[in-house]
Amino acid sequence: MPQYTVYLAPAGYEQDLIDELGPRVIDVRGRLVRASGGPRHAAWAQNIWLDPVEMRIGSIGDAATRLKGIQRNWFLHAVDHHRRAALIAGKLPHVSARPHVFGTPAPTAPLGSWTLWEHDLVIASARCSSPFPDGEVHFVENRIDPPTRAYLKLWETFTRLGVQPAPGELCLDMGSCPGGWTWVLAGLGARVFSVDKADIAPHIAAMPNVNFCTGSAFGLDPQHAGAVDWFFSDVICYPDRLLATVQRWLERGQCRNFVCTLKFQATTDHATAAAFAAIPGSQLFHLAHNKHELTWVLLRDKA
Repeated sequence: MPQYTVYLAPAGYEQDLIDELGPRVIDVRGRLVRASGGPRHAAWAQNIWLDPVEMRIGSIGDAATRLKGIQRNWFLHAVDHHRRAALIAGKLPHVSARPHVFGTPAPTAPLGSWTLWEHDLVIASARCSSPFPDGEVHFVENRIDPPTRAYLKLWETFTRLGVQPAPGELCLDMGSCPGGWTWVLAGLGARVFSVDKADIAPHIAAMPNVNFCTGSAFGLDPQHAGAVDWFFSDVICYPDRLLATVQRWLERGQCRNFVCTLKFQATTDHATAAAFAAIPGSQLFHLAHNKHELTWVLLRDKA
C-alpha cells in the first residue's frame, strides 16, 4: 500500500494546498497533490483520497474490472492520458450527477476517486473525505429570491455538516448586505438579526422573522447581545479583524455556534487561518462555493 495520501486542491488554489501541506508534498499533477504519510485534515483540500492504492493494469478492460472488484461507484479525476482514462470510465457503472436538492441529506453510498497516473498505472481510493464527486456539490439553485450566489455557501455548509439552525433559534448575520445569508436563515424558520451599513434587499428585509439594523458588523457589543444561538459572518474584511471579533464574542458573548467566511486578499493569510483552526472544537475548510476564502465553523451545542 502506498505510504502517501492524495489531496485534491480547489481549482485555482493549488498553491495554497501545497503551502499548507509543506514538506510532506511528494509531487503535484494538476489539482492532485500526493503527500507522504496518512491522511490529515487540510483546509485547502476540496477532497482527500483516504486509502489510495496503486494498480498496474494490462488493459482498459483490466482497469475497469479491478475497480469494479473493489466497489461499484467511482469518479474519475483525469490529469493525464485523458482518452484512455475516459475509455476506462466508460466501462464503469454510471454515477448520477444530478444537482443536489438543499434540505436533503448528503449521499451515503461510497464514492471512490481514481485517476490514470501513468499509461498503465491507476491510483484509486475507495474512501474519500467527501461524498460528492471531487468534493464539489452542485445544487438545484434558486435564481429568483436570493440577491447573489453567496447563499450557496450556507447551503453547502449545512449540507456538509448535517446541521442547521432550527426554527425559532436566534441568528446574527453580521455584514449581511445584500442579504443572501439572511434569506437562507429566515427561510429555515430562524429569527434573524441582520446588521450592515448598507441596506439589504427589500424583499428580504420584509420577511417576518428578519430584524434588520443599519450599523457596523463590528460595532455590536457581545455583552449587550444576550443569548444568541448562531453567529454568521460573510463580511468582506481582513481575516485578522474577523478573528479579533470572533475572539471577543467567544470571551464575552453568549453565542454557541459560529459560521464565518475568511476572505483573503492577494495573498493567503495562513497564520490567521491557523489561528482560527486552533480554536478548540472548530473546523476550517474550503467549500466548493468558496473563492479565495475558507469557511470556519464552531458548533458547541449541536450533535
